Amino acid sequence: MKEIESAVEAILFASGEPVQVERICVALEIDQPTVEQVLQRLMDYYAYERRGIRLLHIEDSWQLCSAPDYADLIRRAFEIRKPAKLSQPALEVLTIIAYYQPTTRAYVDQIRGVDSAYTIGLLLDRKLIEECGRLQVPGRPHLYRTTQQFLRAFHLTSLEDLPEMPDLGGEGQMRLGENGEIVDPDAGAVPLPEEAPKDEEQTEDGET
Repeated sequence: MKEIESAVEAILFASGEPVQVERICVALEIDQPTVEQVLQRLMDYYAYERRGIRLLHIEDSWQLCSAPDYADLIRRAFEIRKPAKLSQPALEVLTIIAYYQPTTRAYVDQIRGVDSAYTIGLLLDRKLIEECGRLQVPGRPHLYRTTQQFLRAFHLTSLEDLPEMPDLGGEGQMRLGENGEIVDPDAGAVPLPEEAPKDEEQTEDGET
């Protein structure tokens, strides 16, 4: 078992990116339950011993990363600027996409009441969301969803870890209609506006 742990550790370290459990199973020719047991033991070990590295579980993948406690030291050592905090508009857009994904920009605009084009572009640049196809309606708008970087940034293993929100979900949850309009079960179809007001956010504010 110790040799298996070392082999798994070596694979994760060499990758530098999230590694799917299935890939580790194939490489080591070991069944998935055994590999997952080893991964969990490594995760617990790093955390319990307060090592400088941590093992993250992100959906069906695992990744080695530095411990959050040493983030400032690492930035200082490599002269890395602290990323700007997400502004309120960015958090609003990200929340809508996280709970309604996959969804369109028009859907986000309708909920917020403003044009979210700039903010969606910013979230794409930060790799917190990504395009995942097009909605099959006239105009074929892009669909957006959150990424693994989103899960990592908010310390989530999967989307199932998102906290429940009373106004998002349940029997009264709004959805997209056949023509891209928002459908509210309690009020019927709500047409999309011809042009939403522009989002006030033009630059990303926050600490650096």
